[in-house]
Amino acid sequence: MLASCTKSPNTETVSNYPVSAKVDTVDTYFGAAVPDPYRWMENDTTKAVADWVKAENEVTFGFLDKIPYRTEIKKRLEALNNYEKLGAPFKRGDYIYFYKNDGLQNHYVLYRKKGEQGETEVFLDPNSFSKDGTLRLAGVSFSKDRARAAYQISKGLADWTEAIIINAFDKTPLEDTLRDIKFSGISWRGNDGFYFSTYEKPKGSQLTAKTQSHKLYFHKVGTPRSQDQLILVMTKTRADMWGRTYGR
Repeated sequence: MLASCTKSPNTETVSNYPVSAKVDTVDTYFGAAVPDPYRWMENDTTKAVADWVKAENEVTFGFLDKIPYRTEIKKRLEALNNYEKLGAPFKRGDYIYFYKNDGLQNHYVLYRKKGEQGETEVFLDPNSFSKDGTLRLAGVSFSKDRARAAYQISKGLADWTEAIIINAFDKTPLEDTLRDIKFSGISWRGNDGFYFSTYEKPKGSQLTAKTQSHKLYFHKVGTPRSQDQLILVMTKTRADMWGRTYGR
């Protein structure tokens, strides 16, 4: 039990709560006017939004930091979560792969061993992708002969990912990083290439800008991204969803 949890939290009224500006934006739907006074917050690249977020955080953490038992709660939660966690194993070729977290790691590490009696080794460690832990492993896929692997990474839980293609045996890169992938896995066709999907890069913020025209590509390992073959385009209109198929 946390003895200090019996203390009353800081209930002091926040007097300097930031004012959220309102604008006169009004949309009309089927003849009805619908005000949207906070539309300006949807543009996350403006200084006004950045200043608003900063002010909100100052008030929020100014309150949270004064809670007397907050540190003890954090320590207790860390203690409860500090145990080894294992994912279900899966086999690819001669290797058995599995995810494991030693306890308080930001990301699960992908391990492997050659057969049941093989020595366990690290295959991919997302904790080493970046110093601040914002890069994560967003998926891994193996070629049909298991000799190649493509793994995706994303930053800050973004939907946009990058794919890195490696030799699955010695983990050396086979080509430049494949960028601008979105809402997609990787599906190998044989051993030399794979399918992936993406969207047109939006203007402005990649986090909040609208993305349209879902596109399916085929990428051949060792060729530039500009030479990827467009297979299918899906375009959403007002009434339907339709596709155009391109020759293989």
